[in-house]
Amino acid sequence: MSYYLKFPDKTTLLQKAEDIQNWTSVKVNAHLHTPYSFSAFDSVPQALDLALKQGVRVVGINDFYSADGYPEWASECNKRGLFPLFNIEFISLNKDDQANGVRVNDPNNPGRTYLSGKGLSYPFRLDDPWMQQLLDVRSESNRHVESMCEKLNGILNQIQAPFKLTFGEIEKEMASGSVRERHLAKALRLKVESLFSSDNEKLSFYEELFGGKPLKSSIDDFAAVENEIRGNLLKAGGGAFVPEDPKAFLEMEMVRQIILQAGGIPTYPFLADDANGNFTDFEVDLEKVANILKSRGIASVEFITTRNSVEVLEIYAGYLYDSGFVVTFGSEHNSPAMEPIELFARNNTPLSDRLKEINLRGAALVAAHQFLVSKGEQGYVNNDGVADISKREEFEKIGRALIDLA
Repeated sequence: MSYYLKFPDKTTLLQKAEDIQNWTSVKVNAHLHTPYSFSAFDSVPQALDLALKQGVRVVGINDFYSADGYPEWASECNKRGLFPLFNIEFISLNKDDQANGVRVNDPNNPGRTYLSGKGLSYPFRLDDPWMQQLLDVRSESNRHVESMCEKLNGILNQIQAPFKLTFGEIEKEMASGSVRERHLAKALRLKVESLFSSDNEKLSFYEELFGGKPLKSSIDDFAAVENEIRGNLLKAGGGAFVPEDPKAFLEMEMVRQIILQAGGIPTYPFLADDANGNFTDFEVDLEKVANILKSRGIASVEFITTRNSVEVLEIYAGYLYDSGFVVTFGSEHNSPAMEPIELFARNNTPLSDRLKEINLRGAALVAAHQFLVSKGEQGYVNNDGVADISKREEFEKIGRALIDLA
């Protein structure tokens, strides 16, 4: 049975939304990774229970290269009265930006560009050759992590560690299709926890593993320990680092087409300001980046709010929304750190009412888009990714009614 069968038709939804005036009362988190890629959560129910506890009513699954979690996400949201958004994330490559040394939304790799798809069809459907492209890039990503696992085992062998890591076991027991380097770091930490009884033994092991560099974090801060494992071993300069093959990245336009073919809205994730107030080359000029995104067929943007100051969020999100973009916010949760699902700006600063409204309007539009597309009707963007901005408010109202009826 389709998730959407419980909702009335578009006309009825618009009628129900006519009297809605408050656009700040519903909490939204439109970007959450789950164990179907890598996540702070052990399970989908754990994530959604936390959302419910914190009063977040609209939640978007947003895994790398995968829609495998959609059925569980829909089912578990339905049990809790939450509205599910069905999203996906890719790492793409813009060769022109790469050739010109332009840092886009990866601050360390010119040309590398993260893209999300918002509001994909549910049930998920994607025909070939697009489906094969998605499967191939996920397989290539997994092969890259497997290569790092082999190099990591070489280091473990050199220091005569009492264990090694088995990629097949990690893939089977810790991942659900998409294996990330964070899985390796977590698997290694769990091995250390199980095989060494005292903190001193663990610290001594990490120091030897890191080539004489002591562990800086508390041994009980699991997220920090895993980040140190990644930083010392799996990132550039680390002994288990493996450069990514260009085959691991689809060109940006190909990713945009895959998202469109899957019924979604191509979405650009902004980094915006870092802790020192710096921006990437691509994002520093807001008016310019808005025009470039429009020229590239991108009608939707998102922010991971904990990265940014509330002042920059208001400037960037406000300008982009006023310029016709769909704007949503999320938290990612694609690291071991367990942060709140309720959204805050940097330093736990609450979002302003303006930001809450922009986020709810964006999420409502995505909700309406995926609802209509799944019913075989026209969504907010057409097959070429062109948005009908004249209907933005109508889509926001349809989606708001859907959310209230969830």
